[in-house]
Amino acid sequence: QVQLVESGGGLVQTGGSLKLSCAASGRTFAGYTMGWFRQAPGKEREFVAAISGGGGSTDWADSVKGRFTISRDSAKNTVYLQMNSLKTEDTAVYYCARGLMWAQRTMSSSYDYWGQGTQVTVSS
Repeated sequence: QVQLVESGGGLVQTGGSLKLSCAASGRTFAGYTMGWFRQAPGKEREFVAAISGGGGSTDWADSVKGRFTISRDSAKNTVYLQMNSLKTEDTAVYYCARGLMWAQRTMSSSYDYWGQGTQVTVSS
């Protein structure tokens, strides 16, 4: 059974930082693209960032470039999302997911397993 478990969400003030973690079970992690998406109330789920299976390539949505960093630790089967200079518009539920193709990394339909999500709330 594939499991992705996010943690690290919470309430933070504008300009603050949070680091999200996504722990993946066993063989579900190695070699796969991993992505972070988010969904705000009343909005569709949107791509935030992705990292390739080997960790050599990364990509971010324009809205988070320069503020968010994605990384992975293969030894720990964990993907991270470091979020700095947070804005109120970053408020959302954040999901990590396992991707099937790097070329389709921004498309939620190309991810087959998802975590349960972790709430991030940025207050002004």
